[in-house]
Amino acid sequence: MIDEELTGRIISAFYTVYNTLGHGFIESVYHNAMVIEMVRRSIAVEVEKPITVYYSPTVVGTFEADLVVERRVIVELKAKEKLVPAQEAQLTNYLRATDMEIGLLLNFGKSAEFKRKPFENRYKRRTGPDILRHVSGD
Repeated sequence: MIDEELTGRIISAFYTVYNTLGHGFIESVYHNAMVIEMVRRSIAVEVEKPITVYYSPTVVGTFEADLVVERRVIVELKAKEKLVPAQEAQLTNYLRATDMEIGLLLNFGKSAEFKRKPFENRYKRRTGPDILRHVSGD
């Protein structure tokens, strides 16, 4: 499994936050708590990280990933009743726009739930600037 150790640490932080706060808060509350918990665990996290979407060599849009962890994992946070396929598709598109190959969809609903989403990117490796340049918008 891709980045199993790191995703396991993120999921552990998720359950700590969920068990502490429970459900019912808005997403931004969980977002802030996740950042605090990951920093406590010495996990490098970037918040609302801009990601550029390219079509051929042309920029066609941007979006912000909720969290980018250790420059290897995209984390999308939700505070919904339950996860739905459209949210998983959103995470897949985020992965498609980068060279990252693993994402986590974390939902702080009535029941804590997560999806680990692998996405094989070996056929789209970019030549030229490093992907971190694309992710950071540098």
